[in-house]
Amino acid sequence: MFVRSLRLRDFRSWDHAEFVFAPGPTVLVGPNGHGKTNVVEAVGYLSTLSSHRVSSDAPLVRSGRTEATISATVVNAGRELTIDVEIVSGAANKARIGGSPTRRTREILGVLQTVVFAPEDLSLVRGDPGDRRRYLDEMMTARRPALAGTRADYDKVLRQRSALLKSAGGALRRASAAGRTDPEAASALSTLDVWDGHLAEYGAQLLVARAEVVHALAPHVTSAYASIARNSRPATIRYRSSLAEALPEGFFDPARAPEDGDVDLVRSAFVAELERVRRKEIERGVSLVGPHRDDLELLLGDGPAKGFASHGESWSFALALRLAPFELLRDEGTDPVLILDDVFAELDRDRRRALVDFASGVEQVLVTAAVEDDIPEVLRAHRFRIRADDGADGRISAVVGSSDGPVESARGSA
Repeated sequence: MFVRSLRLRDFRSWDHAEFVFAPGPTVLVGPNGHGKTNVVEAVGYLSTLSSHRVSSDAPLVRSGRTEATISATVVNAGRELTIDVEIVSGAANKARIGGSPTRRTREILGVLQTVVFAPEDLSLVRGDPGDRRRYLDEMMTARRPALAGTRADYDKVLRQRSALLKSAGGALRRASAAGRTDPEAASALSTLDVWDGHLAEYGAQLLVARAEVVHALAPHVTSAYASIARNSRPATIRYRSSLAEALPEGFFDPARAPEDGDVDLVRSAFVAELERVRRKEIERGVSLVGPHRDDLELLLGDGPAKGFASHGESWSFALALRLAPFELLRDEGTDPVLILDDVFAELDRDRRRALVDFASGVEQVLVTAAVEDDIPEVLRAHRFRIRADDGADGRISAVVGSSDGPVESARGSA
């Protein structure tokens, strides 16, 4: 799989731009702040409908505009397909496949698959559980795009149920202070049973899908880490769930293969656990169990990586967490586009060598760097140079070029 062409309009700093890529490694080199990372960010967005740099879409629309457009032609096993996304400020985004509008933006998921490694990935090891949940969910939807809808449904139910918990808690406190019963509280509690069922239904599907991802990824993570940090302790991953005590022992062991009936088992355990913690949830006004409370545990030897891994070990683990999904997707029949966003300056010699060895066998690699000498020579087959000069009108006039000379002019905001 590779991206043949990419077109941007009002995306980040770009007024408009067009790039024609080829298989193999391609380097985008230029000064920091001049738009090279925005280019690979756009490619990654078409793959996951999210940015690896920010948590919301608002910063992706160029200042002063109301929408941004990303369009790419993807080649997979000789078949070309063009996908487009319009990112709209304050409204629902829109998408097209082959020029035809989709009912939902997420229908483009699966057309383009990417694996992005960037300095932000250090947060997978050192950051909050939300970073690692997002990592699992991106891998989950890459393998089974339909689960993006399940995740959206779960998030919607979670928000509505949390609002109901707060409403019920407030009504009960007011009734208790007044020494009487409150019809509002009784109504909220009866409605809560319905939302519990919805939360358990969608949550069970998400939890089992995440467990399946961990089962599939675990050997690849261990292998990738061993190849990068040969003298370090072995690396392993394990799913840590808020429902673990309500399920059979060993259910989340990464060596355990998925089984028929897992979703039904988790759904029943989820409902029972919600009943058990209901009083606490009403008191606190939050949902205390479910996939939104879970984590991916990273282990070096017998201990946690977070808080105990050295700087080098943390980088090695972060890199392994990106190379592992690539190998898994490749084993399942797809060679994703590998994006290396400004990472070579962060890596020591041994980790650079390991990454180069891996990238050399990938169908398409997109690399960004501020200094071309940071990029190993073997990855410089195709080069785009972004040279930007401030224009008198407060915008940036840029010329994008390659080793053969300028290929495209573009404009972006200052």
